[in-house]
Amino acid sequence: MSMPLVRNPGEGTTYTYYDTVQEQVVSHTETGGAVTVARLVMRQQDAPPLHSHSREDESWVVLAGRVRFWVGSTSLDECEVHEAEEGAYVFGPRFVPHTFQPITETAQVLVINNPGAVEEYFRSVGAADGRHDEDHVDVLTRYGLTLFGPPPVPKGDPRHPER
Repeated sequence: MSMPLVRNPGEGTTYTYYDTVQEQVVSHTETGGAVTVARLVMRQQDAPPLHSHSREDESWVVLAGRVRFWVGSTSLDECEVHEAEEGAYVFGPRFVPHTFQPITETAQVLVINNPGAVEEYFRSVGAADGRHDEDHVDVLTRYGLTLFGPPPVPKGDPRHPER
């Protein structure tokens, strides 16, 4: 059974996912499986690939910076694109393809998954020198995630359209 809880920034446990440290604000074990929440300080190169979840809805609260969201298609070029500023709330229902990337150099985002448990995927990947999502397709599948394409290209990358 879950208990009421107040957790201030920095009071959650931290873990390394690829080359970033994430804070587990609340885990599915603390909420009886109802929700998992992580606080991310993201750089543009930390954007996940275009993907969908089959087991949980996902929400984001932009705490600092600006974040671009791609939603609704299995191709970045065909997705709807929305920009979320500080204080924005974004909802992504299960089965809807999506990805997100800071527009600013960094952004701080709360990522909320209902029900919880997908956090175990991030912990199982662990530390690495950079993103290698395609190397973890078997683990992604175990957690009900499907990849559709690469992440958005970071600004400044020679492949970025606005170079």
